[in-house]
Amino acid sequence: MAEPLIGDVSDTSFWIAHHRALETARPDALFRDPLAAGLAGERGAKIAEAMPMPRVIGWNVVIRTCIIDDFILRAIDEGVDTILNLGAGLDTRPYRMNLPASLRWIEADYPHIIEYKENLLANEPPRCRLERVKIDLADVAARRELFARVNAQAGGILVLTEGVVPYLSVEQAASLADDLRVLDRARYWLVDYFSPRAVKYRHSRKMGRRMQNAPFKFSPGDWFAFFRQHGWQPKAIRYLTDEGERLHRPIPLPWFVKAVIRVWGQFVPKQRRDALRKFAGYVLLEPS
Repeated sequence: MAEPLIGDVSDTSFWIAHHRALETARPDALFRDPLAAGLAGERGAKIAEAMPMPRVIGWNVVIRTCIIDDFILRAIDEGVDTILNLGAGLDTRPYRMNLPASLRWIEADYPHIIEYKENLLANEPPRCRLERVKIDLADVAARRELFARVNAQAGGILVLTEGVVPYLSVEQAASLADDLRVLDRARYWLVDYFSPRAVKYRHSRKMGRRMQNAPFKFSPGDWFAFFRQHGWQPKAIRYLTDEGERLHRPIPLPWFVKAVIRVWGQFVPKQRRDALRKFAGYVLLEPS
């Protein structure tokens, strides 16, 4: 039997890097990530090819990248001096973004991902003070030790968990939220938002089979209420559909699907249309 393309959640980083590489190759690219292709390799391309609706997934990756980039730059303008990137994967923001040289950027991820990344990027100079930490974030004691050390050395922290929380159980996400809330220097936490409809799609038959070793687990009854209960409130919310329209890069649905949606939109209440528009996005949380 052939090995699954995605053995665990860390393999998704190759998939996501591949889509960033595809965007970089476009003449009208919304961002440039020249290191993404080398990091993704053939593995990233194979995973992407095996997934349903690859153009829509690629669009999702591109728009979310733009949203996160902008949130980070705005936070730096507001005085954040430390980015704590948990589950950093193959992200290359410290190399490709226009960042202050004094900015401290900490990447935390599994040892094998950190080692792979360090080997490939050994000769690439980052644009800020980059530190990498080999850690299993499920190890609560090690995680708390890392958080305490970063907190003690920071003036203001933005915590980035791109593509992390959806793979946690509600209990694991609660533990992480509580540990981060303890940090008195943590000003912001940037988190994926997926509506119940989006989570349901992720569990659909075809997508579920491809992602059986890395399923979405985080599905609280009320996403926003969950974070409020753990001391975090939304400062800003950006939905993928809205950002795609703003950036003149609408979701690449087939023409007949767009036609059905247009007709459907004429007969359903605004509340249902808004729910579809708010399918997924990114939320900048702050301590409540």
